[in-house]
Amino acid sequence: MLTILGFTMIATFLVLIMLKKMSPIAALVLIPALFCVFVGKGAKLGDYVIDGVTSLAPTAAMLMFAIVYFGVMIDVGLFDPIVRGILRFCKADPLRIVVGTALLAAIVSLDGDGSTTFMITVSAMYPLYKRLKMSLVVMTGVAAMANGVMNTLPWGGPTARAATALKLDASDIFVPMIPALAVGLLGVFVLAYVLGRRERTRLGVLTLDEALEPQEAETVLVGAGGSEEKSPRTTGGSGSGSGSGSGSGTDADAPESAVTADDGFQGLDPHRATLRPKLYWFNALLTVTLLTAMIMEWLPIPVLFLLGAALALTVNFPHMPDQKARLGAHAENVLNVSGMVFAAAVFTGVLQGTGMVDHMAKWLVSNIPDGMGPHMAFVTGVLSIPLTYFMSNDGFYFGILPVLAEAGQAHGVSSLEIARASLVGQPLHMSSPLVPAVYVLVGMAKVEFGDHTRFVVKWAALTSLVVLGAGILFGII
Repeated sequence: MLTILGFTMIATFLVLIMLKKMSPIAALVLIPALFCVFVGKGAKLGDYVIDGVTSLAPTAAMLMFAIVYFGVMIDVGLFDPIVRGILRFCKADPLRIVVGTALLAAIVSLDGDGSTTFMITVSAMYPLYKRLKMSLVVMTGVAAMANGVMNTLPWGGPTARAATALKLDASDIFVPMIPALAVGLLGVFVLAYVLGRRERTRLGVLTLDEALEPQEAETVLVGAGGSEEKSPRTTGGSGSGSGSGSGSGTDADAPESAVTADDGFQGLDPHRATLRPKLYWFNALLTVTLLTAMIMEWLPIPVLFLLGAALALTVNFPHMPDQKARLGAHAENVLNVSGMVFAAAVFTGVLQGTGMVDHMAKWLVSNIPDGMGPHMAFVTGVLSIPLTYFMSNDGFYFGILPVLAEAGQAHGVSSLEIARASLVGQPLHMSSPLVPAVYVLVGMAKVEFGDHTRFVVKWAALTSLVVLGAGILFGII
């Protein structure tokens, strides 16, 4: 019964948000609460929610201060050289812009944190997508898939969890998987090329000077905050183009040189008041130190971003009114993301507290045919695609993976093969409603979560299957 209710709850949630019948926050709270009553454990709903909130509170804190930190870095111009490089590469060609999105997301993903990857990628690419009226779900989908493949890095989480759960060395799991993961990343770039060609066909190609006003040709487009740049020209219609599913459009009277303030992103000139060119190398060193400390685990990540945000604000904006202005500029993103994380805590708390997630996992494992025993690595790879989407990484790697490994060993399949196969589902996992970072991605891009889900699921699942196929072809899995 719990198995059926668990799958029904997840299906109900996905259908309602994809059909836009409920907002993600409302669905994440109300649907699990209703099913908790159906299970007959409504009296324990408070305990389940508190447990979920307690487990996700550090993540929410990390996201809050990470948004403030990277928002300040964007304001002061730390990423302006990166954006200039992207502009030179992408020009105003939709194909290049989509491929550049995948490339940037993959490179930034080396820090091992999805939230920072999405903040930097969206901050750099969003103005180009809006200006050219490109589909914003293409941006979020490509970024999520590129980050999903790179999320398998040993310091990214899944590999470390698999190694811990099965008592293996992380390098023994990851290093042999590099060729298969490289094929998966290549698949993301190929997909980005195909989607980019589709956008180019729909929109055409402009030169950079045509896409920007003549007086803006040297303008650097970066992220949220700062003053709005004025221009006499106007543009009408949605800034995302048809099929973008962004859920927000540019006001018809808004200057083309800048996205409206409601969107939270603006075209900012290289002389904006928030720039701190004399502190560029300090900010660069601070960011490198912060990312190094995160990778080396010198302190918990929430603590690192809390300290980093406080230091960045104090050094770059020593006057209290300026600090308050920067905090206010990024408050909307902070509230949206943290609210979504705490709402997701209700969903995960009920799933785990009622035992639905355990019953769902056991049902799936128990229904594996006996004849598939010698192919448990393949089975694990296939199961990792849906299971890591509907479950947290902790639930899958610490709850399900040991069971799959034990079943594999009974048929002569090594735990190493099982562990490698378990990484296959990560390209889809990064768009799971249970992953806090995805709310940073869709929130900053002003894309409806349901639109992102409807677009990305098929492509991310295909990417996962490409990784699995490459692993089998190379004899890794």
